[in-house]
Amino acid sequence: MFAAAFHTCRHYILFTAMACLCVLLGGPSYAAGAESLFIAGVTYCEPGVSGPGWDWTDAEHLELTGYAGEAIGADGDLVVTLVGQNSVVETYAPDADISMSGMEVWGNLTLRGSGSLTATGSQCGIHVSQALVVDDCTVDARADGAGVVDQTVAGVAAGSLTVRGGGHVTATGTGADAGLRFYGACLLDEGFGADPASETLVVDASWLDATGMDAGVACNRGSLVAAHFVTPAGGFFAAAGVVDAGGAVAPHVMIEPDGATVPTGETDTPGSEVPGDGTGEPTGGADPASGRPGTGPATNPAVKPAATSSKTTVTKTTVSKTTKRKSTMATTPALPKTGDGYWITAFLTLFLLGTVLLSAAYRC
Repeated sequence: MFAAAFHTCRHYILFTAMACLCVLLGGPSYAAGAESLFIAGVTYCEPGVSGPGWDWTDAEHLELTGYAGEAIGADGDLVVTLVGQNSVVETYAPDADISMSGMEVWGNLTLRGSGSLTATGSQCGIHVSQALVVDDCTVDARADGAGVVDQTVAGVAAGSLTVRGGGHVTATGTGADAGLRFYGACLLDEGFGADPASETLVVDASWLDATGMDAGVACNRGSLVAAHFVTPAGGFFAAAGVVDAGGAVAPHVMIEPDGATVPTGETDTPGSEVPGDGTGEPTGGADPASGRPGTGPATNPAVKPAATSSKTTVTKTTVSKTTKRKSTMATTPALPKTGDGYWITAFLTLFLLGTVLLSAAYRC
């Protein structure tokens, strides 16, 4: 009888332990997508809301249809479908969730669709803490450094950047403050370093035009698929980013698909629009933070025709606003979001509980 009781006890304990381990392994799966969305000065904590030119259909998807307004931010992964011409401008408010970027996503961001997006900010046009993918659409990201102190200024700042599907990306970082660092596209590690794609640029049969006084593209590595450098002539990827044939960091980088034709009115002459002293090279060495040649205009890719939409959106009642950290893009690694700490604590607690229960089961 006692043996049967112990046998039953052991089964109950094993069942409880397995349940705990299942929670431990499957707990965070529900958190896919953005936990909150900041748009037009308001924070929303649940999808199913919409407004003029935008519709947050579910946690992972946002649709912009001719949106023209204040900054957009998301806490978590987000896929944005672009329809027609859209534009975002940083929110000028000291208590805003994001105040120095046109678009800021703390996670992965995919921009897709037949439309276009112009993103303008002081520190970043677009800031993504992990991977940014531009698929088919046209994106123009610009930052001017206004009001930024001792930081990096970039048209695009992300953990990695992939341009594919015939996408067009223009990224420009300009300004006059000698204490700042200006990049067209700056691919940096903000806790994304464990991923092999971190700090990597990939252009797959698409266009990229990046201009910055310190570097057009700052990255650790990159690859071109069915695409080639137009500017700089003989350019290649180095540890500091894209460099010219002589190994100097290129302040202007143009990449286009193999066999691409030049639109009417644009030039395809390598170095014809490279900012600097006329030589096409910056004054510094291989470090993108050295040398500050003068700024020059970036060549804008042809914007795809705007699509029209008959969709009518209704502004929903907003929820209370939650404050997120502002982007600093400092040289020190970014700390995990507060919510990540709660998950780590919960995982450790469940793991220890499961271990204790398993030990007790074997003793039975």
